Amino acid sequence: MLETGVGRAANLALAALENFTLPGDISATARYFAEDITPLFVLADGHITVPAGPGTGVEVLPDVLDRLTTHARS
Repeated sequence: MLETGVGRAANLALAALENFTLPGDISATARYFAEDITPLFVLADGHITVPAGPGTGVEVLPDVLDRLTTHARS
């Protein structure tokens, strides 16, 4: 349930599909994280806007990802 913006974007894309009846628990980023590796998702009037970009609609913020990465394999 504590997904980064990458997982949250995928959940939003699924929940926005016509006839999709079992959406995941989707809320604003700030409810769980002070910052995220994608632009923040904001709750407005009980709704979160579904990203409109290609793929899941969001891009990872490389500088934030680099700063938050604790271990990487090569």
